[in-house]
Amino acid sequence: MFLKRISVLNYKNFSDATFEFDVKINCFVGKNGIGKTNILDAIYHLANGKSYFNPLAVQNIKHGEEFFVVDGEFEKNDRSEQILCSLKKGQKKILKRNSKLYEKFSDHIGFIPLVIISPADRDLIIEGSETRRKFMDSVISQLDNTYLQQLIQYQKIISQRNALLKYFALNHVFEKDTLSIYNEQLDNLGKAIFDKRQKFLEEFIPIFNQYHQDITNSAETVHLVYQSDLFEKDTLTLLEENLSKDRALQYTSVGVHKDDLSFEIDNYPIKKFGSQGQQKSFLIALKLAQFDFVKKQSGEKPILLFDDIFDKLDEFRVSKIIAMVNNEEFGQLFISDTHPERTENIVKTTHQSYKIFNL
Repeated sequence: MFLKRISVLNYKNFSDATFEFDVKINCFVGKNGIGKTNILDAIYHLANGKSYFNPLAVQNIKHGEEFFVVDGEFEKNDRSEQILCSLKKGQKKILKRNSKLYEKFSDHIGFIPLVIISPADRDLIIEGSETRRKFMDSVISQLDNTYLQQLIQYQKIISQRNALLKYFALNHVFEKDTLSIYNEQLDNLGKAIFDKRQKFLEEFIPIFNQYHQDITNSAETVHLVYQSDLFEKDTLTLLEENLSKDRALQYTSVGVHKDDLSFEIDNYPIKKFGSQGQQKSFLIALKLAQFDFVKKQSGEKPILLFDDIFDKLDEFRVSKIIAMVNNEEFGQLFISDTHPERTENIVKTTHQSYKIFNL
């Protein structure tokens, strides 16, 4: 599977642009602020129906314009697949496959497997648990639509339960029977989500560890540790034990929506004890493990986006990554970099076909 062409209209800083791609390596080079990352984000948009960098969809419209359109042509299983994503101010976002409108965006997730590695990934280390949960959930959801629907349903019930808790507080009433209906639904869904996260990590962690050893030459010991209330008690018990707390807070304080992944280096939090280079190696290993996991589970090589990853990596780590590219592990690659000569020198060593776009 590969992306043959992309056209963008009023997308971020682009008024109107079209790019035809090589089946293997494509590089966008130029100064900061020229739009290299925006093209990678447009590709991400086609795969996921949203931006990787900006959760507010309307902010992806070029300043002064009323809409954006991102249109791409992929080749998948020897068939041409056209994906179009568009948004007009004040209206719902549109996502189409071969001119047919998706009623639910979630039906598209996983159709175009894709992994992005970006400096923005540092949020996985420095931000709260929600960011790491989203990473875990996004990997599983690409391969398991049932899991995605369970997540959507779970979040819907959490919102309803929270609204009920607020209603109780505002009106000085309490109806335990009504609350228990939500509790039972959360118990069933919570167990299913917890079990699938556990199963995923059992398979994912060894892949991650192997990539990290390869990138760093086994210089450091790292760990991914799954943290969940459900290791101790089931959701129903947790909700009952924390009822007073939830009523006081007016939201649901326990459950799988509070799960976390602890990132550790030599048994210490990498956020506090890892250097910039160590953190970057950790995140690259994490994303390459995502790539490998999705590839093994789906039987397809995901498209891989490298956004400005060569900065802050020493020559040894760069050469390790390029060696992986060279052994046919990967399919189509997109690379952004501020140094044209560095990029060309790196891609030449791969002995793969490539295109370089000077922006």
